Amino acid sequence: MQFKQEILENGLTITVEVNPSAASMALGFFVRTGSRDESPELPISGVSHFLEHMMFKGTDRRSPFDINREFDEMGAAYNAFTSEENTVYYGAVLPEFQERVLDLLSDMMRPALRAEDFETEKQVILEEIALYEDRPQFRLYEKLMAEHFGEHPLSHSVLGTSESIRALKRDDMLDYFNHRYSPGNVTLVAAGNLDWDALVGQARQTCGHWKEYSVTRDTLETTGTGRTGAIVDAKLLRQNVGMISPAPGAQDDRRYAADVLAAIVGDVVGSRLFYALIEPAIAEEASCTYESLDGTGIFITFISADPDRADRAVEIVHDEYEKFITEGPTDQEMEAARNKIASSATLKGELPMGRLTAVGFDWVYRRECKPLAEHIEQIFAVTSKNVLELAKQFNLNATTTLALGPK
Repeated sequence: MQFKQEILENGLTITVEVNPSAASMALGFFVRTGSRDESPELPISGVSHFLEHMMFKGTDRRSPFDINREFDEMGAAYNAFTSEENTVYYGAVLPEFQERVLDLLSDMMRPALRAEDFETEKQVILEEIALYEDRPQFRLYEKLMAEHFGEHPLSHSVLGTSESIRALKRDDMLDYFNHRYSPGNVTLVAAGNLDWDALVGQARQTCGHWKEYSVTRDTLETTGTGRTGAIVDAKLLRQNVGMISPAPGAQDDRRYAADVLAAIVGDVVGSRLFYALIEPAIAEEASCTYESLDGTGIFITFISADPDRADRAVEIVHDEYEKFITEGPTDQEMEAARNKIASSATLKGELPMGRLTAVGFDWVYRRECKPLAEHIEQIFAVTSKNVLELAKQFNLNATTTLALGPK
């Protein structure tokens, strides 16, 4: 493995992990923008995600059909995603298609944003919002994030609302694009069997003319509101409960201990919540996950249970967390958690597509390039003392709690 990096004159960073023994390569543009960046100057919720859709709707050189046809002709595995903090466009191909996939993706990064495509895709977004409204866990997550973060920009919905999408104008999106998609806010990432010199040379030709703008982000820390609430929906049969507590941010070295902590208390199989809630059939779903964010982080606990057992399930969660904060993990729990995390990272990292996001987010969040082996070493370096100290510093029971269901 070999890391290489170049910064173009307009600020675009190129970061790659070269693996000559790989049979494929993956390439993507990582844009440091998401729903948290939909500022008060552009009070239109959902524009980041809507724009992601529009990037596939054609350029001055290609129609929407051309884009999909070219990906298919290369046999590419391709897609895009938008979160609170990032929008990523990617494709995984055989090495002989490196030049072609970069030409296609770099062209897509400067979309036509045609008015007729904008109005058509608006209907697609509205259908997507309606679809996710039928998914209780997604509804709960969005409402819980808004409840926990309050006035903080991380409370912004990724999809937006039907009202905000209907109100969005094409020129609003263009203004957002022109400033958030500045080359200094974009990283071209690649992993696998690739030609570094050819990649840099082509990127200069296809991306070097992009105009640079000043881009900022509010990364103020927050511990959350700590509020408790409920959304009653008589149509639902299960009571869903979400809890968020503070955690280390993406730039904090304690994130490794946070990964281990979440695996011990809340992995879907073999965790404390599994044995306390799933095994005795008190709940059918129970988990705790760690999410590292820019400048902050969160532990998210999720429970789904029969409405008559939901209150008891929440009590058990708090009891388990209090016990963990007092006693910490066992040696057996530590070994199992570290092995789970290391195995998952290794299996994912066997493919260039799996390494693409790891390499990309290492740079986006921490301006560093670390090989997989170093990440795994840091997971195994986490001690039970580290985990217990973290549990005390970030109290799992200091939660913002929201219920969604018939009760």
